[in-house]
This record gives sequence, C-alpha cells and structure tokens, in this order.
Amino acid sequence: MFRFFSAAAVCLCLAICTSRAGDVDPVPVLFWNVENFFDYIDGGNGVSDAEFCWSGARRWTRKRFNIKCNAIAKAVFWTADRYGHMPGFIGLAEVENSYVLRSLLQNTSLRKKDYAYVHYDSPDHRGIDVALLYDKTQFGLEDSKPCRVLADTRDILLVRLKHMESGKTVCVAANHHPSKYGGDESSSRRIVALERLRAVSDSVRRLYPEALFVAMGDFNDTPDNKAFRILTDPDHAMEPLVNLMDAAFERGEGTIRFNGRWELIDLFFAPRSINAKAEILRIPFLMEWDNVHAGYKPRRTYSGPRWLGGVSDHCPVALLLPL
Repeated sequence: MFRFFSAAAVCLCLAICTSRAGDVDPVPVLFWNVENFFDYIDGGNGVSDAEFCWSGARRWTRKRFNIKCNAIAKAVFWTADRYGHMPGFIGLAEVENSYVLRSLLQNTSLRKKDYAYVHYDSPDHRGIDVALLYDKTQFGLEDSKPCRVLADTRDILLVRLKHMESGKTVCVAANHHPSKYGGDESSSRRIVALERLRAVSDSVRRLYPEALFVAMGDFNDTPDNKAFRILTDPDHAMEPLVNLMDAAFERGEGTIRFNGRWELIDLFFAPRSINAKAEILRIPFLMEWDNVHAGYKPRRTYSGPRWLGGVSDHCPVALLLPL
C-alpha cells in the first residue's frame, strides 16, 4: 500500500511539474512619482535643493526624510502582499540623487530584500531625475543609459534587464515628461519627449527584437491627448505601442486629484503583443480625506510650507508583466 501511494504521489508530482514547465507567474512592476524626493542637505544645486534642507523654507530634516523613506518602503511591501510577489522593478520619478536611493534601500525595511538601483544625474533645472530599482533575485542588469530629451529636463532612463527564471530580456524606459507649467510651450516640450521615447522604442526593437519593451512614467498628459499618437500610430512608430492605462481612464480613474477631480497622467505603454494588466494603487495609508472637495486624495509631503507627513500627490501604478 505504501509503495503504491508513493508511486502515485511521484506520478502526480511529475504531472504537475510537467504541466507547469515553462510557466512563469506575471511579475508585478511599479511606477511612482514620489514628489520632491530630496535629501536633507543643501548641496548648492539650485533653488529646490536649498528649499529642501533642514535650514530651508520647508525645514526638511533628516527625521522627515526618514519618515518618507519608510513610507515608500512600506508601500512596496503592501504591493507584495497584494500580488504575492515583491515587485520585479520599480520606476521612480522626482528623485534628487543616488543618496536618497541608497537611504531607501539600506535604511528601511527594504534592506531585508535584494534591490539595487540605476540612476543618472540629468540636466533638469529642479535637480530631479528618474531612477529604477530592480530585485536582483528576479532580474540581472545587462545595460543602462540616460537618453537626453532637452537641455533642461529629465532624461529618459533606459534599462535592459534579464529575467532570471524565464531568461527573457526586458527593456524598460522610465519617463518624467515636462510639466504643464508654461502653457503652449510646455506642450511642445512634451511632444519632443514623446518623439524621443518613440526613437528609443524603435532602437530597442531593432537591436533586441525578442525583448519585451515597457515604457512607464509620469507623462503629464491624460490618455486622450492626441500627442500620444506619436507612440500608438503605425504611421509614426516601427512597432506601435498601446496605452495599458486606457481602461482605467475610461472608468474615470486617475493618479492625481486636482480640485476634486482625478486625472490620469502616470501611464504604461507596451507593444500590443504584451498582454499585461495595469492598475492604479489606492494604498490606504498613503491617502487622506479631502476636506475641501469630498473624497480621498493622496497625502502629500507638504501643503505649501506645512509638512503633512505623506509621500506624494501621485498614486503609484502597477503592471502585471507576463514573462
């Protein structure tokens, strides 16, 4: 009887293993504009740097900085609980420098995990950049480079990763396009950024035709803006991209709340062949009640000069990436 049970168990195990051969669970990935993620030291790098220090207008102290770091780390673990896996990689916008990334990974609960970061200083006039965190137990870093957009704004960060389990290559473009300050001129600057992203996407397609390509970022425009045809129209791009946040936009969802209305400006783009699910994360401890316009909104770090203790005016967005 024992021998029969053992043989049956072995056969069952083999059947399960065979049926799952080559199957890899979708990898959760995040993008989050963490709003003015500055260190607390005035390094002499401009007005924003001076403002966000212990002696500056915001009274940005080491204690407040650490509170923000710990809240970001807590949000990453909340995401892991939601999806059953730690995020494979995380795009961040409005990061001042490598120091804040090291602090996030070494001085919070994320030190228990095996994340590394990719970051380059960009020519942005506010001194903020985009960065990418990646889990070294899930991905290996193959290459990275900053892609210049304009002389005074954030570069597009292009990172090539290899997924350990599937062996597939993933090329990630992290974006933070010019803001709407400046009216019509700012619109033309965002068009330049979209054209640069399209060129990056086309280059990846030529060099790594088997790679998965994902563009993530704060695009500072909603999905109904016609400028996105630069990415999605077959007449413009070698391989047209699809906005994976379109369904959320059609449902009236958003990542920032302005005057009581949600706007969706944090987006994922990928080729149509990537059948991926994207969503906006409403993480409870990152939200607060809006006393002026009824409803919940993201809790910012500051409201004017007043410290609120939150992280960002943006909600993070998540993508379940099939590999």
